[in-house]
Amino acid sequence: MADLIFSTIGQLIEEKANQHPNQEALVYTDRDLRLTYQQLDNLSDKVAKGLMALGIEKGDHLAVWTTNVPEWVSLQFATGKMGAPLVTVNTNYRARELEYLLKQSDSTTLILIEQYRDHRFIDTVYEICPELKTSEPGQLQSKRLPKLKNVIVLGENRYDGTFNWSDILNAAEQITDEQLAERKATLHYDDVINIQYTSGTTGFPKGVMLTHYNLINNAVNIAECMKLTKDDRLCIPVPFFHCFGCVIGTLAITTCGGTMVPVQEFNPEEVLRTVEKEKCTALHGVPTMFISELNLPNFDDFDLSSLRTGVMAGSNCPVEVMKAVIQKMGMTDITICYGQTESSPVITQTRTNDPLELRVETVGCALPNVEVKIVEPGTDTEVPPGAQGELCTRGYHVMKGYYNNPEATGEVIDAEHWLHTGDLATMDENGYVRITGRLKDMIIRGGENIYPREIEEFLYTHPKILDVQVVGVPDDKYGEEVAAFIILREGESASEEEIKNYCRNKIARNKIPKYIIFTDSYPMTASGKIQKFRLREQVNRFIK
Repeated sequence: MADLIFSTIGQLIEEKANQHPNQEALVYTDRDLRLTYQQLDNLSDKVAKGLMALGIEKGDHLAVWTTNVPEWVSLQFATGKMGAPLVTVNTNYRARELEYLLKQSDSTTLILIEQYRDHRFIDTVYEICPELKTSEPGQLQSKRLPKLKNVIVLGENRYDGTFNWSDILNAAEQITDEQLAERKATLHYDDVINIQYTSGTTGFPKGVMLTHYNLINNAVNIAECMKLTKDDRLCIPVPFFHCFGCVIGTLAITTCGGTMVPVQEFNPEEVLRTVEKEKCTALHGVPTMFISELNLPNFDDFDLSSLRTGVMAGSNCPVEVMKAVIQKMGMTDITICYGQTESSPVITQTRTNDPLELRVETVGCALPNVEVKIVEPGTDTEVPPGAQGELCTRGYHVMKGYYNNPEATGEVIDAEHWLHTGDLATMDENGYVRITGRLKDMIIRGGENIYPREIEEFLYTHPKILDVQVVGVPDDKYGEEVAAFIILREGESASEEEIKNYCRNKIARNKIPKYIIFTDSYPMTASGKIQKFRLREQVNRFIK
């Protein structure tokens, strides 16, 4: 059994800089950016000082709304040195979701890029925070977001009321090495350092509080399952705002002193080009990413012979896709991970030496120092091997709880510290797990968690809608798509396009229902509960 590690994320990067100072730590091929571990450690110190110069204290929450930009990586290690938990913001968020997250998380600082695709992030910030335009940088007084003080924009352009990234780097000169050392000395491995927003079966997103201890130990075990070393080069096209990107990705490869090779925004051709150019040995992705890469018309033009391992996770991994990745991409040691944000995120993982059958048909067995049991839903009674039940887990990896939501925390973590995942699974005599379904109604579309209640709450605001039920339906490309069953108010009529237009620019694009089905009633139990599984069964009648 591997020993547990009791250190901070700041100490992790310092240790690797001491061990491998001249080893490449971070490479961006699209901008020819190459940083060694020593350079990345030095930059992280500088960023930490710059944040401290803004008055950001230990424990203050710092929200980051960006794609996989280089600044994200330096922020991950910088906040690990000065103790400000990083609150990750989904790049698909729109005004309603951003305002909710900033308010619920009590974030004092927001760091953002100017634009992602057709969405100008800065305009959305001004929309929810109009006082910013007339504020001095760092002096925001917002009615809707009273805790928010600092807005930092990554880019050259200047915006009213905001700092630029260069302002942060320049401000580092105001903080001495001694002051940073004093701050580092106050940090503890069990401090919360990352808050990731997710949802369970109901309600709006909840802030999962993850500690240095949660994240580093999970990252170490993931890397060991993949047999990563300092000679490995990991291509990371999955978003940093997910645990997949910032734990299974950046932290896992850092624990062994290897090289991070991020892709700023997923593009299948760009991913394969990056793998070829940098001779990456490992590649991460959700199944839809690997499907997109394999189906490129010019797939055979890329030299992927350097690939050995990687992780496929985020949603159910189709057996044929796994086989194609092994056979066509040469990823003979690819692994599958299973978990959730609340578990930092990985609970089980396949090993590189597992037989092919186990690597394509199961999600592996528990990581070291992680307990897993399968129980009868709603009880603590374990089921026999091979029987279906709810998967529960216990160990170093279980979150501290949901931020400012002890009631929700108590619903998923019991008195014996077991985390109840809400996922249905079986486990064989050797501990290998198969995920068979979900107790909860969460939709996983292309690796992104979508929560029906949130979409339902939004659609209820449409004046013509009397009732709405949202379900996930199978989809060949994304794993699942969103379907909305809508009952209109009496005397009203509406079209699919009208409903979709109502959603556009108000909720994230991936949450807009692909299927709009108008109905007069819902299937019910005798006690009056809506049977969502029957709605899912009905969808095929309407879409074929």
